[in-house]
Amino acid sequence: MSSAINRDELMAAMADKLVLLRNNLKLKQGELATKVGISRQTLSEYESKKRPLTWNNFVALLTVFREDSSTNDLLVYFGIFTPELSKYFTSPNEVNTE
Repeated sequence: MSSAINRDELMAAMADKLVLLRNNLKLKQGELATKVGISRQTLSEYESKKRPLTWNNFVALLTVFREDSSTNDLLVYFGIFTPELSKYFTSPNEVNTE
C-alpha cells in the first residue's frame, strides 16, 4: 500500500512556520529569497499568506532548511518533512499524491 502525500497540507504547514524557520537560520527575507531564487516581495507574501506557496518554491525552501540540522529537526517536528515526503523524493512514482 502506497503512502500518500498531500502537497497542499505540506505547503500550508511550511507557510505557517516560514518566519520561524527563516529566523532560525538568522536570515533576512532578502537573503533567503536569494538562496531560493525568488524576490524578497514574493517571500514576504508567502510569509504573510497573501500568496500561496507554490510546490517548486516549497521544494526550494525545503532544500535550504534541510541543510541546517536545527531547521531540519524543526521540519520534522512540525510535520513538514515526513517519511512519506522523503520517500516521494527518492521514489516519486511509488507514492500517491492527493
